[in-house]
Amino acid sequence: MTTQLDPQYRAEALRSLGRDDIDVLIIGGGVVGAGAALDAAARGLTTVVVEARDWAAGTSSRSSKLIHGGLRYLEQLDFALVREALKERGLLLNRLAPHLVHPVSFLFPLRRHWERPYIGAGVALYDTLGGARALPMHRHLSRSRALEFAPALRADALTGAIRYFDAQVDDARHTMMLARTAAQHGATVLTRTKVTALLREHDRVVGATVTDLESGRSYDVRARSVISATGVWTDEMNAMTGVPFPFRVRMSKGVHIMVPRDRLDLHTGLIMKTEKSVLFVIPWREHWIIGTTDTDWSLDRDHPVATATDVRYILDHVNSLLREPISEDDIVGTYAGLRPLLSGASDDTAKLSREHAVAEPVPGLFVIAGGKYTTYRVMAADVVDAAVAGFGRAVAPSVTENLPVLGAVGYHELRADAGTVARRAGLPVETVTHLLERYGSLATELLAMIDTAPELGMRLPGGGDYLGVEAVYAVTHEGALHLDDILTRRTRISIEVPDRGLAAAAVVADLVAGHLDWDEATKAAELARYRDRVRAELTANAAADDVSANAARLVAVS
Repeated sequence: MTTQLDPQYRAEALRSLGRDDIDVLIIGGGVVGAGAALDAAARGLTTVVVEARDWAAGTSSRSSKLIHGGLRYLEQLDFALVREALKERGLLLNRLAPHLVHPVSFLFPLRRHWERPYIGAGVALYDTLGGARALPMHRHLSRSRALEFAPALRADALTGAIRYFDAQVDDARHTMMLARTAAQHGATVLTRTKVTALLREHDRVVGATVTDLESGRSYDVRARSVISATGVWTDEMNAMTGVPFPFRVRMSKGVHIMVPRDRLDLHTGLIMKTEKSVLFVIPWREHWIIGTTDTDWSLDRDHPVATATDVRYILDHVNSLLREPISEDDIVGTYAGLRPLLSGASDDTAKLSREHAVAEPVPGLFVIAGGKYTTYRVMAADVVDAAVAGFGRAVAPSVTENLPVLGAVGYHELRADAGTVARRAGLPVETVTHLLERYGSLATELLAMIDTAPELGMRLPGGGDYLGVEAVYAVTHEGALHLDDILTRRTRISIEVPDRGLAAAAVVADLVAGHLDWDEATKAAELARYRDRVRAELTANAAADDVSANAARLVAVS
C-alpha cells in the first residue's frame, strides 16, 4: 500500500511534530525540498519537510515543463552543466519517473544558411554529452521536409531545420509525487505549515518553530540539521538568520501562454532564438505551451503574473514564424513563474548561471539555491551531504539515482496492456491511458475507486478531460487541502480551459467537501476565494506593466 496523504495523515503528522528530535528538517516544498526529503529519508534519516503553501506552489509548478540539458548553455560553453543535466534527463526518462517524464521532439528552424553547421554541431554535441543516449539522435531537414513536420510555419521564415528530442514533465505532479515517495520512505511531509522562527542554542540553529496555517497552532521542531530549500524566498531565510550570506538570489520572471492544440498545425514542438533567450512552442496534452520571457522581478514572490506586455512579446516572436498569426483571443491560459538565480556580475538575467550553491551561513543551517528543475536530484543530494557531514557518524550516501518515484514500477507493463486494463475496468482505453500517463501504476488505485463509484469515471464538467476521480484522489491520496491545490496543481484545469476552471470549481467542491469535512459555509468560502483569484489574475493580465499587474493580483488573498 502507498502512503496516503489524506487529512488523517496530516492530523497525525502534526501531532508528531516536536515529539522527538529528528535528523533533518527541510523548509520548502518545491522540487528541491521534496527531492531532499526523499534523499534524506531514503538514507534512513528521520526527516520532516514543511511547506508554507502547497507542493510546488511556487517556481516548481510554473516552469516550461521541460526536462532538458539546456541546449543554449552550450553557447556559454557550460559543458559540465549540460552533461549533468542530460544524465539526469536519462535517469528520469528510463528509471526514476517514466510515467511522468516523456520524450518530446523540437524543430529548430534555420533562418540563414550559415546556421546549419554552427547549430548542427551544437545539437550533435547535445546528443552525445549525456552518455548513453536516452532519445533519438537529431536530424537535419530541408525546408520542404521541415514544413511537413510544421505546416504552420511560413516558408520564407526558414531555409531548413534541425529536429531533435528532449523531454517534458508535469512539474507540479512530479514534485508532489516526490513528496509522496519521501513519505513512503518514512519522511513526515506537511503543507500549509510555515517556519516562523529558527531555534538556536548559542550560535547554532537546532530547529525551527513551525506554524500550522490551517489551525494557527505552532510547534517547536528540533533537528540536528535544518535545510532551507526555499528558492526565490531564500533571501527571506537569509534575513531570519541575521548574518551576511555568501550569495543572494535574484528573481527572473518567466511567462507562458497556453493555446489549443488545433490552433497550430504542428507535428512537433518548436524552439527559436530571441534577442534575449529562447522561445519554445511545446506540445502539452490538448494544448501548446508557448514561452518564455526572462525579465527581472522584485515584487510579490507568491503571485507573479503575466502582463499584457509579456503576452505581446511572446505573440510577436512566435508570429514571426507563423503563416496564420495567433492573437490574444486564442489564449486559454497564462502562467508566470520566478526563476531563482544566483546573483552574478551580469545585469542580464538570461546570462546568469543556473548552477546551484550550498552554504552554511550559521552552524546547523544549510541553504541550497540556484540550479534548474532537471538537476533537482543532484541538488538534493548535495545539500543532504552537507547537512549530515557533521553528524559524527556514518550516513549512507545518496541512493536516489536508483530509486523510482511512486508509480514508476509497473508503469511500462500497464501501458503496454492498456487495452486489456480498459476492458476489465469497463472504461474507454483513452481514459485508462490518460490515468496511466498521470499516475503511472498508481492508476490502479483510481480505477479501484471508479469501480466502487462509477460516476467518478466521468469527466469533470468544465474540466477538460480530467475525471471526477482525480479531484477526489487529490484529497484522499495527494495532500490537496483547497480548491486551488486541485485545480491549479493536482490537475492543470486553471490554465487549460478558457474560464480558468470556474465552472469546474463548483463540481470539484461538491466532490471533495465530504472528504475535507467542509460545511456549506466553508465550501462557499473556498469557491469565493477561487473566483476572486481568477478575477484578480485576469485583471492583472490586462495590465501593461509589472507594478500595476502586481497590485491587481494582490487584491485576491489566495
